[in-house]
Amino acid sequence: MIREGGCLCGAVRFKAEGEPLNVRICHCRNCQKAMGSPYFARALFPQSALTVEGDTSHYPTSPRVDRVFCTRCGTRLFSWRTDGTAAGVALATFDDPNAFAPTEHIFLSSKIDWVRTDDGLKQYQESVPQ
Repeated sequence: MIREGGCLCGAVRFKAEGEPLNVRICHCRNCQKAMGSPYFARALFPQSALTVEGDTSHYPTSPRVDRVFCTRCGTRLFSWRTDGTAAGVALATFDDPNAFAPTEHIFLSSKIDWVRTDDGLKQYQESVPQ
């Protein structure tokens, strides 16, 4: 299955092939600041499953992750692992924003106090245990 999406202005389009490795809501401070939002709801795909067309730029937010955004409208699209393994695709950027539903909350130790997480999803104070 191929699911498509893109940025607000339409200058960047992407295709994600197959099923995501996981679908999570991340509450870490890096995601909060990078997304300008209380959390980052994303589907994690192997980078090889993604095709991206259009002009993007990136900003490193940690040694392991670059944030990728549209150079024209600034839409934050991906968290791109610098080791080439995977990329988190912002759920709201898919053409069908209901294509994937999160199964877990991670990094709740950084959750903003007024955010509610009583949705029945698995919850982890930090990352998912390996």
